[in-house]
Amino acid sequence: MPTVKIPKYRKRKPVKSPYLIIRKSKIAGRGGFAKKDILKETTIIEYVGPKLTKPQADLRADQIFEAAEKDPAGQRGYVYVFEINSRHDIDGSVSWNTAKWINHSCSPNAEAVIDRGRIYLEAIRDIKKGEEITYNYGYGWACYKEHPCRCGSKNCVKFILEKRHWWRLKKAK
Repeated sequence: MPTVKIPKYRKRKPVKSPYLIIRKSKIAGRGGFAKKDILKETTIIEYVGPKLTKPQADLRADQIFEAAEKDPAGQRGYVYVFEINSRHDIDGSVSWNTAKWINHSCSPNAEAVIDRGRIYLEAIRDIKKGEEITYNYGYGWACYKEHPCRCGSKNCVKFILEKRHWWRLKKAK
């Protein structure tokens, strides 16, 4: 079996957006907030990072989990690997990926749009200045119990789960 290696990352300047400011969030740690009013269908920011193969992305996630187990302060352990397609992912854990701070919500005001191997966060409704920008991370059913949701929205299903699977939660009880 071939050894999987993750390429070394070159440091870059953080991606900026005229629509986004990062600050403390009630949902989780930091969050992205609207710097000004954002109209529906506006591209807010690109989710960036090195493109990895699936084996490289799996190794990256394992490395992050291992570091989290060794961290007594509990400050590590967030995996920012975002699926592009069946062969490739983006490692969004890099310092220049400002979009990684945008939190999940079961009642999102934005969505991830994948276009030609690039990921953009786009407003799905008008967003007011100062409002936290959120999108549904869309995790799969197989491991939903590992990802509790703390978004606090009135539609919260208590797990970070792709909306098409929400009906299954009623049957799982």
